[in-house]
Amino acid sequence: MAALSSPALLEGNPYKIILHLAMPTVIAMLSQSVVNEVDVIFFAHLPCPESSNGQAALLPSLILVWAFGGSLAAISVGTQALVARRYAEHNIHASGAVLANAMAFSLVAGACLSLIGLALLPTLVRAMHDNPEVQDVILQYSRFRLGGVISMGMTMGVKAFFDGLGRPRVHLWSALLMNMANVFLCWMFIYGNLGAPRMGAPGAGLAAFVATWIGLAIMLLFTFSIRREYKPFRWGNLSGKLTWDILKLSIPAAVATLTMMIGFGLFSKIVSKLDSADVARATTNLARVVGKCGDSEAVNSAATTNIVAVLKLTFTACIAFGTATATLVGQSLGAKRPADAVKFGWASVRLGLVIFGVVGLCEGVLFTPQIVRFITHSEAVQAAVMLPLRMMGIATPVIAVAMILSEALFGAGNPKFVALAQLCLVFLLLVPGAYVLAVVFHLGLIGIWTAACVYVTLAACAMTIKFALGGWKTIRL
Repeated sequence: MAALSSPALLEGNPYKIILHLAMPTVIAMLSQSVVNEVDVIFFAHLPCPESSNGQAALLPSLILVWAFGGSLAAISVGTQALVARRYAEHNIHASGAVLANAMAFSLVAGACLSLIGLALLPTLVRAMHDNPEVQDVILQYSRFRLGGVISMGMTMGVKAFFDGLGRPRVHLWSALLMNMANVFLCWMFIYGNLGAPRMGAPGAGLAAFVATWIGLAIMLLFTFSIRREYKPFRWGNLSGKLTWDILKLSIPAAVATLTMMIGFGLFSKIVSKLDSADVARATTNLARVVGKCGDSEAVNSAATTNIVAVLKLTFTACIAFGTATATLVGQSLGAKRPADAVKFGWASVRLGLVIFGVVGLCEGVLFTPQIVRFITHSEAVQAAVMLPLRMMGIATPVIAVAMILSEALFGAGNPKFVALAQLCLVFLLLVPGAYVLAVVFHLGLIGIWTAACVYVTLAACAMTIKFALGGWKTIRL
């Protein structure tokens, strides 16, 4: 049986094993990020100020989507941790039962979260951004994306199941096909090609909505192919106790996700204040740069969206390495080999420092001007992006350490610490620090992203210390 081979995943050179697991996930998650990165590129070709307003709307929209969909997607944390343990214990039917409960919960909870999100959307949008034109784009775009919360949650649950088995290529194929569909649909609906209505920026929301359901359909086909071995589709698998076991691990991860989304929502709100006339005059003269879009564009908000768009590619790759680490940590603990869990954790950190050090060098030093000119055609936004992107590029290897070890702790079954650390760092440091530096000390975007650099550095320190202490090795699931 396949489960009997699970210890083989733990044998051999740890760096090769991590790369073997991580690279398909890196490609899949980078492809997944194309769902949003394509939006940035397509928006750049819209007429101004429609282009900059669309880019300015994208970050708040994604924060809203992830506040609801990302919280549900945290079901993947509990699913992967339990599947990895049960698989390493040679209990494959128990692994299938975990999948069944994760899918059932995602279906019901996803429907509820979609309805709640749609009801609260107008109020949340007004709280997040001050520009009425940008607010309108956020509303239209987010309505489509919130319709995909169910597909987002279920896809992440199924992905976590296959990740826990050490089969990341399943999600790779789904992500590639889904994002090919997304690019084509964006081209149709944003610009009105092939007889489709020209929707502008909101058309990207519709495209992403359809693409996420395509991705789920592909994942379900893979699930159907393992139905005889793992038996996930038996009604007898549904268990309130097992669902709660999954949720006990997933809820802290959901809290961490929601904390970050609220924090970044406030972060985005501070940025939007820089674009209002009274603060902009005191904090930056970038809005006065004569660009292609004139004085009506939301320069700081568009710049922040573009910085996040570039960094998100790095974030997703870091999470991919973290996901591979979580699988190896979980299977090591399930096989009663905690020393291997430690070995894989630190090996992944070392790989992350090297790989993402090179990535950060390219983003923040070598190719920064070329990247900036590619993601925005507005000269004002280009000027605003340049220095913050350099700062975050240099901080990229630190980001990698924080994210890899966070995922490793998830895989070990210790999400509570990650959630608590995020609560403290976001609300006691990131948000107040960004406000004080940007608005009180008049440092503008430089102050905003200085606070972000301090935040990721302290997050990396916290996760490193917690992993090194090793208390997670005794957690039983």
